[in-house]
Amino acid sequence: MKYPFIKPLMLIGALFVLVTLACSTPSPAPTEAPVQAPAEPVQTKAVEPAQPAQPAEPAQPAQAVASGAVSSLTDVRNAAIQIQAEGTFVDFDGAYVGAGRGSGFIIDSSGLAVTNNHVVTGAALLKVWIGGDTTKSYNARVVAVSECSDLAVIDIDGDGFPYLEWYSDPIAVGLEVYSVGFPLGETEYTLTKGIVSKESTSGESDWASVDSVIMHDATINPGNSGGPLVTADGKIVGVNYAAAADVNQYFAIGREKALPIIDELKAGRDVDSLGINGQAIVSDDGTISGIWVSSVESGSPADRAGIIGGDILMGLQGHPVGANAVMADYCDIIRTHNASDVMDIEVYRYDTDETLAGQLNGSALTVTATGSSGTSSSTSSGSTSSGNTSTVSGDFMAVVDNLDVLYVEIPSWWSEIDGRMWEATWGTSSGDIPFQAASIVAAPSLDDFYSYWSAPGVNFSASTDWGKIGGYVQILDDAGYTWYVDSCEKTGRYTYEDPKYEGRFDVWDCGIDADVIVLGARPIADKFAYLVLLQIQLGEDWGDSDGTIEGRISDTFDVVNTLP
Repeated sequence: MKYPFIKPLMLIGALFVLVTLACSTPSPAPTEAPVQAPAEPVQTKAVEPAQPAQPAEPAQPAQAVASGAVSSLTDVRNAAIQIQAEGTFVDFDGAYVGAGRGSGFIIDSSGLAVTNNHVVTGAALLKVWIGGDTTKSYNARVVAVSECSDLAVIDIDGDGFPYLEWYSDPIAVGLEVYSVGFPLGETEYTLTKGIVSKESTSGESDWASVDSVIMHDATINPGNSGGPLVTADGKIVGVNYAAAADVNQYFAIGREKALPIIDELKAGRDVDSLGINGQAIVSDDGTISGIWVSSVESGSPADRAGIIGGDILMGLQGHPVGANAVMADYCDIIRTHNASDVMDIEVYRYDTDETLAGQLNGSALTVTATGSSGTSSSTSSGSTSSGNTSTVSGDFMAVVDNLDVLYVEIPSWWSEIDGRMWEATWGTSSGDIPFQAASIVAAPSLDDFYSYWSAPGVNFSASTDWGKIGGYVQILDDAGYTWYVDSCEKTGRYTYEDPKYEGRFDVWDCGIDADVIVLGARPIADKFAYLVLLQIQLGEDWGDSDGTIEGRISDTFDVVNTLP
């Protein structure tokens, strides 16, 4: 059997919402869509959103301290820093110039210091205070960052600074630890005590993708981001970056994960980064997901491609990103490519309601569509029909659904047609997803089509609700169509593209003379409008060894009016 039709799909709509967080920019203003919580267990960034830059409150000058490695808990403050990032950051209400504060720690007498990526990336100016001494501020520059591991190394002007060293013994449950930093936007140094609660837990969040982090109960608050988690003798265990304050658990990027990346950053090499200070978002109705861009690092691949603050990065290498409000897909793609690789990107510019496409390290972004909720209005072959009627042409006939929304041409001997609205609930890994879909089911016998894989027929449906599942991969892998898994063997997944639609399709071997094709697709002209599912069964009575029938269906399926 030939398979004449053959791409990846991402259905995304117009409304979206920021996941709850307190980031290095002022918190986004409320939108009309309700806020969605980030993935458990990590709940919030531990960075303090601040007012536009203000002079620090005066404090008593700190006593001079000698440079060199810190050797006691008391002296840790001499290597602890507060960072103020100033620049232009963007939320849903537009751009503003503001400042946010986080923490960090010095790791070398030359002034190299560690903090979180989300504290510093995209800032125009970094100011640093050491040990709570507000009588002297230092300028600093970003050396390199890792977006996906939420780590950054900065270089503070000057040298001869006290610095922290890493804990060398095993990090075990029950180890006494202390969180160090400058929370709540205040300049006063703080130290909180706890223990390691879990040696390793998931670090997936809406702003980073860390496979494993340390869980502890040494309290951190907004503003502690990037500060060290240290032992009773002042040795670094990890880098604090997130909090689940409602259950009194906090999270640090542990030594084993952090050190290899920090070594790369010290050498000036970004790791797993495009130059974005971003956050994964999903709309309340699930029709859009992506990476909300708060700010962009000058000269980075994202900057060179034309990405700006306020954009939503929706697709990378043809794959949707930000599904389930986590960065995992985005970071997995970055981690499987070199920084210099050319990668396709798709962006929704929220401010102008435009869709753009381009490449990282390649062609710059250009507008491909305007408007986020338009629908297709074209027809196939100039044919028209109403309700569940059909127009016969030779061995084929044109049929539409009961809503006059869907059009497809099928063999004229497929006389049983069901054009009713499809309303159901899919059970997915993200929970139950209710939906409505326009639908046409056609076959020589609908009873046989529903009962046997070997019975020929077609099920063509389209819905604006299916974006809630997260994209074409989730549609094919995680939605109701996974019923094939128990009875059939998937023989391959292939790219699909025609003049109007793009997507991917799976081919299933369901026994002797029983093949099934399942296609997920989106309209090329308006990638936010809807998602299509097309199921074609090829049975022993199919009589289609040259692919004529299958080709006619794939050439003519179309959404010709506005979906419900």
